[in-house]
Amino acid sequence: MYLEKSVEQYLRKQVIARGGMCIKLDSEAGLPDRLVIWKNGRNYYVELKRPEGRLSAIQKEYHERLRKLGQKVFVLWNFDDVNNFVKENLL
Repeated sequence: MYLEKSVEQYLRKQVIARGGMCIKLDSEAGLPDRLVIWKNGRNYYVELKRPEGRLSAIQKEYHERLRKLGQKVFVLWNFDDVNNFVKENLL
């Protein structure tokens, strides 16, 4: 089994390798872990969890608030999720 931190580091490396930015967000409880800034003004909020992890109530609420504002929020649970996120959004 691997740690959430490992998945987060992998995401960061994948985004940077493709020319994007992957900013750590930790200013308040519930805010997703990372903001991925991509070309043409595309931005994504990314929550990272290990496979047996779970979203807290405040995280779910924050994600819903962001989505209501038209923001894209993703929850990635493992390395395959990161690969799929990159393939579908950053290529």
